[in-house]
Amino acid sequence: MEIWIYAICLVLGLMFSLVSAILGHIFGGDGEIGTGGHAEAGITDSGLPGVSFFSPTVMASFVTAFGAAGLILTRIEATRSVWISAPLAAASGGVIAGLTFWFFNTMFKKTQASSEARVSQVIGTTASVITPIPANGVGEIAYVVANTRYSAPARSEGGVAIPAGRPVRIKRMVGTVFYVEPIE
Repeated sequence: MEIWIYAICLVLGLMFSLVSAILGHIFGGDGEIGTGGHAEAGITDSGLPGVSFFSPTVMASFVTAFGAAGLILTRIEATRSVWISAPLAAASGGVIAGLTFWFFNTMFKKTQASSEARVSQVIGTTASVITPIPANGVGEIAYVVANTRYSAPARSEGGVAIPAGRPVRIKRMVGTVFYVEPIE
C-alpha cells in the first residue's frame, strides 16, 4: 500500500513541475499570487526577489523527493517497513526541499541588481540643470552615474538662481532633493 502512496507522490510532484514549467512559459507567470504577482514568492511579503520555503516549487520538490525516496527505500530489505521508510523518505524530501530553497534564493540574491545610484556615487558628480532653479526654490537636474541618466529635484546650495543648461556639481542630498552649486 505504501508503495502506491510513494508512487502517487512522485508522479504528482513531477506532473506539477512539468505543468508549472509549461504553463509558466506559455502564460508568463503573471498571476496575482504572492509578492509582485509571482507565485514563487509563496507566503513571503517582503517585496524582494526570492522563494518562500512554502512556495509551490519547494513543496513540489519535497513531494517528489518523498515519493522517489520512499520507492527506493521499500526496495531495500532493511528499510522496507513503512515505519522506517516513511521517516527516511520525509527526511530525504526535507533535504531536497531545503536544497531547492537554498539554490533559488542564492540564485536570486546573486542576480539581483538595482539601477538606483548610491548616494556616495552621486556626491561630487557633475550635473546639468534641466529646469531652472529659482532663488531659494526647486528646479531639476540631470546627471549620469554608471552609464545611466537620472533626473532629480534640486536646490541651489547658496540659494541663488541657476538657469537651465548650466553645469553644476552635486554637493549633498537631503531626502530626495539634491543641493548643487554652479561650476565656474
